Amino acid sequence: MPQCNFKAEEYQVKTAFFRHTLQIRKKHCNPMTMKVTYYKKPVFIHQGYMQWLWDVDGKRYLDLFAGVATVSVGHCHPKVTAAAVQQLKRLWHTTNIYVYPPLHEYCEKLASYFPDPLKVIYLTNSGSEANDLAMLMARLHTGNFDIITFRGSYHGGSPQTMGLTSNAAYKYPIANGLGCTNTMCPDVFRGPWGGSHCRDSPVQTIRECSCAQAGKKCHCMANEQYIGQLKETFATSVPSRIAAFFGEPIQGVGGAVQYPKNYLKEAYKLVREKGGVCIADEVQTGFGRTGSHFWGFQGHDVIPDMVTMAKGIGNGFPMGAVVTTPEIAASFAKGVHFNTFGGNPVACAVASSVLDTITEDNTQQISLDVGTYLMTELAKLREKYEIIGDVRGKGLQIGVEMVKDKASREPLSPEAMNEIFEDIKDMGVLIGKGGIYGQTFRIKPPMCISMEDADFFMAVFNKSIHNYMERR
Repeated sequence: MPQCNFKAEEYQVKTAFFRHTLQIRKKHCNPMTMKVTYYKKPVFIHQGYMQWLWDVDGKRYLDLFAGVATVSVGHCHPKVTAAAVQQLKRLWHTTNIYVYPPLHEYCEKLASYFPDPLKVIYLTNSGSEANDLAMLMARLHTGNFDIITFRGSYHGGSPQTMGLTSNAAYKYPIANGLGCTNTMCPDVFRGPWGGSHCRDSPVQTIRECSCAQAGKKCHCMANEQYIGQLKETFATSVPSRIAAFFGEPIQGVGGAVQYPKNYLKEAYKLVREKGGVCIADEVQTGFGRTGSHFWGFQGHDVIPDMVTMAKGIGNGFPMGAVVTTPEIAASFAKGVHFNTFGGNPVACAVASSVLDTITEDNTQQISLDVGTYLMTELAKLREKYEIIGDVRGKGLQIGVEMVKDKASREPLSPEAMNEIFEDIKDMGVLIGKGGIYGQTFRIKPPMCISMEDADFFMAVFNKSIHNYMERR
């Protein structure tokens, strides 16, 4: 394991309390905490610093999941921590009924990261809340109701955003998301069409490409087919006028799924012809995580009408935002919208420091360099092991899709995934899982990891796959 100069504090607690922590979790924490708990032998986290986490026994882990792609610049980053402490000493809370500097300084700073006309900002407390707000704004602005999203998408768990989300694991048997329609996800690995030149990634699929080659330019047949599916959705499943189209630039919970290169550009055009606005969900892809661009939508050469964000915006501090145009904002001003904690002074101070740290620490370039290296090395393991079906992503938004075999592309079983997952944890690395069938390992670390960290993970991942194959 790479060296770390930081010394974690010793966990000081009564042994009896520690022994009964899981009992407390079962009895007094809501039941969902147990349902989502990772690992047969859960990790009891005590402290974090940059890309490292320590458990209550003092064991150190390389964190490659960042609290579900949330810690952007590093756990307890000294600069961000100092900004939070300074603001806590000055003013904890006030609201928009007063004028206070942190809100306005942050809104101006965040707006500078967006192209025109995306210059109006609403601050929220989470990604679900941001997407919920964006749904309302889109419907009010267009006068239409129906919203389209991709199958396999995740846009939140509120009663409204549950309709946007297209993954059975996050659904409840109640009426939710009225007016939300899912269209086929243009997944060039698992979907019916795909090939070896489709996506904007250092690593392509191993599928045969049926596209007609014309020099370096390729007419993507997969893109054409998936756009055809979207047109079919327009023709059969929604009214002639719609409110919006939601799309993550790269699917997050869905398993780092990427689309054909020109898909979003063509989809946005079709949506706008139907009267809808285009909404980019940057909750996981924003703030330089994709490496090549600050925002994921920029990699698709599009400009949305609204952008939602959360997670990395506050490096783990609860915060979200909707960024939109003056025209859409004016439509929303017909009523009164008030958010008690949105734009809280501490949240704004933290988020402002995150933006500064991204620049000062060059984290976007780290995402590009280390992420590209990781994907290139993971692709070598794909050639070595039959159960690694796909490696994909951009920057430090990476997915490794596991299969029974490359020919069938059937998902590796949950039992097998858990074996490998547990083994990786036991060797000192924390990663995530995703995909509709839980078949994709998700690698989305704090954007401060090093090449040495990447090499350590590669050795651990290789060993864990080797161990599984031997047991099998």
